[in-house]
Amino acid sequence: MAQTVTECLTAGTDSVTVINAINGGTYDVTGMTQAEINERVQRNVDHLSTILLYAPVDASDDTPDVAGAAGSKKTTHVAAVTTGTNYIAAN
Repeated sequence: MAQTVTECLTAGTDSVTVINAINGGTYDVTGMTQAEINERVQRNVDHLSTILLYAPVDASDDTPDVAGAAGSKKTTHVAAVTTGTNYIAAN
């Protein structure tokens, strides 16, 4: 059975949490260099970016259409990508 858009977005929730926690200063980065923190943020940005691009290639493809889903379903994920990208640029 194919995943739904909701299931795909749920799979990205941990990435949203990590990005927002690092940006907000509530993620434990003890012992990590800034480069390592940035790498962690980038991995999570990449994960979300991949999920947000999911789309079927044709009518027989059962890939969920996350890319075409209503924006309100994706708002926190899109915002986290922006937050993470901005965090890396600033640090």
